[in-house]
Order: sequence, then structure tokens, then C-alpha cells
Amino acid sequence: MKHVINFSAGPSILPKTVFEQASQAVLDFNGMGLSILEISHRSSQFVAVMEEANALVRELIGLPEDYEVLFLTGGASTQFFMTVMNLLPEGKKAAYVDTGSWSAKAIKEAKILGSIDVIASSKEDNYTHIPKGYSVGSDYVFLHTTSNNTIYGTQYQSWPDSPVPMVCDMSSDIFSRPIDIDRFGLIYAGAQKNLGPAGVTLVIVKKDMLGKINRELPTMLKYETHINGKSMFNTPPVFPIYVSMLTMRWLKEQGGLAAIEEVNKRKADKLYSVIDEIPFYIGHSVPEDRSRMNVTFNLADASLNDPFRKFCEEAGCSGLKGHKSVGGFRASIYNAMPETGVDTLAEIMKAFALKHA
Repeated sequence: MKHVINFSAGPSILPKTVFEQASQAVLDFNGMGLSILEISHRSSQFVAVMEEANALVRELIGLPEDYEVLFLTGGASTQFFMTVMNLLPEGKKAAYVDTGSWSAKAIKEAKILGSIDVIASSKEDNYTHIPKGYSVGSDYVFLHTTSNNTIYGTQYQSWPDSPVPMVCDMSSDIFSRPIDIDRFGLIYAGAQKNLGPAGVTLVIVKKDMLGKINRELPTMLKYETHINGKSMFNTPPVFPIYVSMLTMRWLKEQGGLAAIEEVNKRKADKLYSVIDEIPFYIGHSVPEDRSRMNVTFNLADASLNDPFRKFCEEAGCSGLKGHKSVGGFRASIYNAMPETGVDTLAEIMKAFALKHA
């Protein structure tokens, strides 16, 4: 099998052991003679998977009992409006910070359903930084942020001082570092970056955030529905939840969130060192807000973009093309990306720069 180092922004790399275990489960799950794809979601075997997945979320984050864990469908995009539907009463306001394309989409959906204020934005600077120096009023119900911006390569390295609970889209850096959970009333994350395959969305919600709205909601769009149904009110995405459970097992084996944070720091530093030390490359984001998950950069000479891409692909590095909003290149180095993969890319970047100096 051809070895390719996958720097794609998502769906993304997962640990090799997870792929192996998941592959076996597709053929025969736990010696049942049945595939994980065909067992009943009401069976004791899958209920055990769901319970372990829930317990691993709680253990990894250090989640207090007053938070609920949900595995839902519809991606983070569905949470853009579910959060407003469930948390923002009519006549009240929420605050949003605009740090990129995904927060802009969340803002668009929220405006359809509720009253919100965009209290800070870095759009005019093409999202090269995380806004700072703004204040959050205590009259807001919640403050919405996007922790990591995959397209622009920025990430919150410290959280804003907020007198109200934060609602956060952590799709692209969930479980990449410890979470100060007391700051958050709700966290949501599509699985397909750090947690598992596309198809399941993790939601963590504090119980006292719920039950305050004054509108009638469809049954499937109520968080309480899924809390009461233990994420199985309807047929859940069985396979993505199983793979997510395997990934969290792997993460626990690595030493948990504090340990993986140190690895992620080392990996990111290796690539940013190349960008900073060789003028051939230009980073998109300001240094203090750089993402440890998505390293975005351009070549000083854009005419070399295609040769650089080809050079990387010939060396076995895939998925490096940057988003059209930024151009250039993007190396996504999520939890499962081994340091050896980052080392390879760093050496490729050095070699290409030397070749074209």
C-alpha cells in the first residue's frame, strides 16, 4: 500500500490503530459474526459503545456532572441554529465574535432566529488575527466563539474575559488541549478533524443553559430530546460514534489532553520555525494567534506554487493546497499526525527553498 502523509483539513487523518480496529469491526464486531454496520443500535453491544464514548468525553475533559454529552448528526452547521433555538429566549441577545468563514456562517444562521450582536471581527484584515480589546456585556445570554479557524490558520491561545457563558465551535481543535470547562455553557464539534469520521457531532451542554426559551421547537431540534434519549432518540450514526470512541481510547493512551497538547506544540513549532527562518515562506496569521492545527502559508514567489505542490506530492505529502480565501498552502496537523510526518514536510520545505534560492 502506498504511504501518503495526509495534511488534509478534513475529513482528516486518524490514528493507524483506530483504522485497523475499525476495519476489523466492519467485518466482525467483537466476535459477534456481525459487522458494526449492521448491529442494532439498541443492542447491549452498541449501548456499551455509547456509554464508553460518553465516559471517555467526561474523563478526558474532566467534565462535571452538571454537563450532558450528546452525539448528534447534522454537523457543526446544524449547531449554528440549534444553539440559538435552544439557548436564546425571545427578547434576549447573544454576542458573537467573527474570526473566519465558519463563525460568519454561524452568525448568518443565528440572525435568522434571534437577536445577536457581532461585538468583534477581524474580517477587514482577512482574518489574520483573533480580535482583542473588546468587552462583553453581562446582559447577553451567551458569547459565541470559534476556537480554531481552519481556513485562516488562527486559534484562540487565551479565552476572552466573559461575564456570560461561552458557546464555542471547537470542530477543528477539540481534544487537542485541555479545556477550561467552567467558561463554557455549550461546546459543539464536528468529529471529522480530531475525533472520528464525518457523520457525528459532539455536543457538550451545561444543564442550566436549558429550559429557558419561550418558543416551541420541533422534537428533533430540542437538546432535551437527545438528553432524555441518551443520544438514541432516533437511530444514531453507529459507525462514526464507534470510531470516535476508539480515537478517544487512543488519546487516553497517549496521556490525555495535557500530553497531546505538548506534542501539538512541538509539531506546530517545527513548521512555524521554517516559515519564520526562511523568507521564501510567508505565514498568513500573526504569530500570537497561530493555529497549532492548521499551519497556513504562502510562497513569496507565487509562480512557484504549482512546482512546490508537485514537489510535496512526489515526496508523499497530500492535501496541502490552501483555501481560496487565503491561497497558498495549509498543513493540517491534527492530533493523529505523527511528528515524523511534520518532520518530513519541514525538510521538504527547506529543500525546495534551497533549490529555488
